[in-house]
Amino acid sequence: MYRRWFVYFIVFLWSFGLVACTTTTTQTPPQASTSTPNEATVSNSQTTTQESAKRVVALTSLSVDITHQLDKSKLVGITGSNLFKNDPRFQDIPRVSEGQAPPNLEKIVALKPDLVIGAEGFSNQTIDKLKQLKIPTLLTKVNSWQSLQEITKTLAQKIGADPKNLLNRYQGFITSTKSNPKTLVLVQRQPILAPNKNSWAGDLLNQFKLTNVAAELQGKSPIGGYVTLSAEKVLEADPEVIIIVNPPQGRGETGLLEALKKESFWNKLQATKNNRVYSLDYYGLVNAGSIDAIEKACKELSKIANS
Repeated sequence: MYRRWFVYFIVFLWSFGLVACTTTTTQTPPQASTSTPNEATVSNSQTTTQESAKRVVALTSLSVDITHQLDKSKLVGITGSNLFKNDPRFQDIPRVSEGQAPPNLEKIVALKPDLVIGAEGFSNQTIDKLKQLKIPTLLTKVNSWQSLQEITKTLAQKIGADPKNLLNRYQGFITSTKSNPKTLVLVQRQPILAPNKNSWAGDLLNQFKLTNVAAELQGKSPIGGYVTLSAEKVLEADPEVIIIVNPPQGRGETGLLEALKKESFWNKLQATKNNRVYSLDYYGLVNAGSIDAIEKACKELSKIANS
């Protein structure tokens, strides 16, 4: 059952892109990236016009939300994310994908977009086909606070909007903290999986001065920015705070905390002895998901850091 949640976790990470990078299509040739993993990069290739995009199709939940916040009139097609299933803001906007199925190319083309925003590692095939049709595209990945800001600026530039209010809102999410407890985020039991510093979750911990005990660890995890840990490694780290990630609704198992309680190391940790074990949602902490999800995660991290 937990292996099933692990598979879902991999798919969801790739679905929404969690490494900082933005690739747009313009007339200048691609530029080589020299950024570190926590920086947002923009490389340009193939654009037919310098005018602001007026018809945007967004294939990731975060790009849907950012575009809507910047200028809702530009959004003509969106991903079928569960985050927006019952959101009245998007009720009348056509869905061009559902669940984990690839975006529907015919639906996208029929909307006559002048910008399509996708996720690196998930939308690539669709984006490549759209490039062949001379439709401008943007590929995004997010694994840091800086990348969130840079992607917001890039989208604002592409659609001719002012990002100032949204960027100011982001800054309001980050609050000062009283302490920097050793913290471990656990997203999976078999194997034990935790984010290092090269992930959205890892960078978010850093924003709140929560010392990620897995920050500098590297491993053979198939997911960039995440490492697998042995029970011995968890005991050695002995975190003061443990954050358990609740899987997305309807995805995998919800009993991660109960399963971890059965592990022999669990009751030997400072966090469990001092009752400093918290549960946070997948969206916002592991997958940025949406602006509201990010804000919620930030509020909860602030409470943890100041408790």
